[in-house]
Amino acid sequence: MDLKIFAAVFASIFLAELGDKTQLATLLLASDREVNKVGLFVAAASALVLATFMAVVAGSFISRWISPQVIKLIAGIGFIAIGIWVLWGARA
Repeated sequence: MDLKIFAAVFASIFLAELGDKTQLATLLLASDREVNKVGLFVAAASALVLATFMAVVAGSFISRWISPQVIKLIAGIGFIAIGIWVLWGARA
């Protein structure tokens, strides 16, 4: 494994996940005194690992037919569309 790629992916995903709704939901669950914190950590980490695994498999499968440039373009357009949708909803 290339350490430079590992570091770039780790930093990108780590920063993208900070403060997202999944982390906030985990924080909310952890605030319950009756919730086992180790169990919560294992469950949340396992869910993130499974979701990431599914993204890697899907990306590997899709890249056989669609170039990475097109996937990046589609993802970019999707992020812009979601941003406009969120901003539009905030105005209402």
